[in-house]
Amino acid sequence: MVMPLAGRIVAAVVGGLLVLGTMSSVTVTLIVSRPVNSRLTRLVDRMVDWAYHQVVGRVSDYQRWDRMRATQAATLLLAQLAAWLIVAYVGFALLLWPFAPRGVVSAFIDAGSSLFTLGFAVPAGSAPAVIVFVAAATGLVILTLQIAYLPTLYSAFNRRETQVALLNERAGMPSWGPELLARTHYALGTGVSTLDTMPDLYAQWENWAADVAESHTTYPVLVRFRSPGSMSSWVTALLAVLDSAALFLALSPGVAPVVPARLCLRGGFRCFHRIALAMGFDIPDEPGPDAGTSLTYAEFLDAVSRMREVGFPIERDPAEAWPDFVGWRVNYEQAAYAVAGAVYAVPALWSGPRRHKMAAIPPIRPKRGLPPK
Repeated sequence: MVMPLAGRIVAAVVGGLLVLGTMSSVTVTLIVSRPVNSRLTRLVDRMVDWAYHQVVGRVSDYQRWDRMRATQAATLLLAQLAAWLIVAYVGFALLLWPFAPRGVVSAFIDAGSSLFTLGFAVPAGSAPAVIVFVAAATGLVILTLQIAYLPTLYSAFNRRETQVALLNERAGMPSWGPELLARTHYALGTGVSTLDTMPDLYAQWENWAADVAESHTTYPVLVRFRSPGSMSSWVTALLAVLDSAALFLALSPGVAPVVPARLCLRGGFRCFHRIALAMGFDIPDEPGPDAGTSLTYAEFLDAVSRMREVGFPIERDPAEAWPDFVGWRVNYEQAAYAVAGAVYAVPALWSGPRRHKMAAIPPIRPKRGLPPK
């Protein structure tokens, strides 16, 4: 059965829309320097994430589970490229269909020959010639932009992970806010507290949060890049820094670096909030007056106990400090938990639930070393 000309013209219009949609998705994903939603790339991300969940969700060993998840970002990049090329291929084939003397099969052959610059099929006529030239240029542009996109991604990834790796030595692996304060005060058992370094650390993480917020909303695939170590995550690292600032302000307001801690809390909240919105979560700009925290008072007391083990200077009674800590944490908890669950961050303490049920992992602490001779 031969498709009537009117039907082929309608198909050509649909094909043109597919080509325009593809180029729009490529442009906003790879070129536009601000977060712009692309339905195609978001659909690809969800499909890849669903496929990984079906396969990896059956693995019970966390180390193996993390190794498998580490390939998700690379798979997503390849899937995005494949989706752009396939949709463009179908679009150009439909555009060529009204001019194809041998039907839709020859239109797909001509489109594939041009888009992938193989050049083995050349349709006759001026209009088809223009279409195949545009198809060839489109294929080259998509591949070139994707290749040029990679150095930008890995540059942002390296900046992110440098600070995360430095924090791991201070906040444990996986990172935990109370552990950060305890180890900083303990200072490797030297007997000299290094809490005076916390203002600089909070300033560094305020800058880090701004950098990550910009890069991870402009290039959303970065949120899928996992840290090199299985017990490390950029999400739990930032969450640990924010929790340490909230604890410091609540428990020891007299010695806490108030301004750097508050600025870090605000910057971290904005980072989590912007990334959560870019990932499609409905996160309020400010928590409601009745908003609480998922942490329990017993968990808060466990943190206080850990800090007291090393003689951390706690000025206030935990019962008195608890409402202030909750007041700080409600600002960033919902967004942080949404992002941590979506990227399957290592299940650190105080980092929220995961879709794949896993017990929270406390920081791995080094064994006590031998005394110097």
